[in-house]
Amino acid sequence: MTEQPFTQYQLFHLKSNKLEEQIIHYYQETQDSSVTIQLLLAMKIRHMLGESDFELFLQDLVKHLFANNRITRALRRYFYFFREYFEEKEWEILSARCFPPAHVTTELMEVVSSTVEGNEQDTLESS
Repeated sequence: MTEQPFTQYQLFHLKSNKLEEQIIHYYQETQDSSVTIQLLLAMKIRHMLGESDFELFLQDLVKHLFANNRITRALRRYFYFFREYFEEKEWEILSARCFPPAHVTTELMEVVSSTVEGNEQDTLESS
């Protein structure tokens, strides 16, 4: 389990500008999208508890995490909590990126499948 970079006291008592610079610094240092998205979710909770300074907190960082990083379990788990951070078109694209349809196959997968099937046919015929 990864160690959290901030204490509960820091997350719920520091001012938004101080937390903003510390979270950005933490992400730049570690590139840990899973912990960063959890920290941003905590800031969203602060906003929901009534602190208006945290509305759409670090929106650019949230967009960056979902658009540019490998989609991890944590990003998928918390994706729907950040709906209001995105415009409709962005949301559709990121939804498809985070949750690709199971039936989607690429040409490469089709080539590999037909090659494997062809090899099985050759093996059966030569037996």
